[in-house]
Amino acid sequence: MSWLDEIKWDDRGLIPAIAQDHKTGEILMVAWMNRESIELSIQEQRAIYWSRSRQKLWRKGEESGNVQRLHQLRLDCDADVLLLEVEQIGGVACHTGRRSCFYRKLDVTSGEWVIDADVIQDPEELYGNKGTKGE
Repeated sequence: MSWLDEIKWDDRGLIPAIAQDHKTGEILMVAWMNRESIELSIQEQRAIYWSRSRQKLWRKGEESGNVQRLHQLRLDCDADVLLLEVEQIGGVACHTGRRSCFYRKLDVTSGEWVIDADVIQDPEELYGNKGTKGE
């Protein structure tokens, strides 16, 4: 039995994957992976996801240059979520040009989402007018 057989895949053969900065512990993004993307991530030592919207492999940084170098792959206790400990090359993980996709926090007083992170790199510079998103 392969270590990949221990993963609990969803009905589409996917598993959610959390990308975390390997030094700071900051959560950068969440994406999806399939068996092939995990195998390739291990082989190439970089994060490779499965894009549900485009129905194809997505090598993080293939268009933007903001590659995620893989340092460690972890599986949670229920075997249904992956944690990728990565080095975020270029400093931008989000298609909005921010370090992390988690740039909005709830202000419980006002009941509104507040943006608390600046854009590091203009998305137009990253992707042109394609409006590219990972998912």
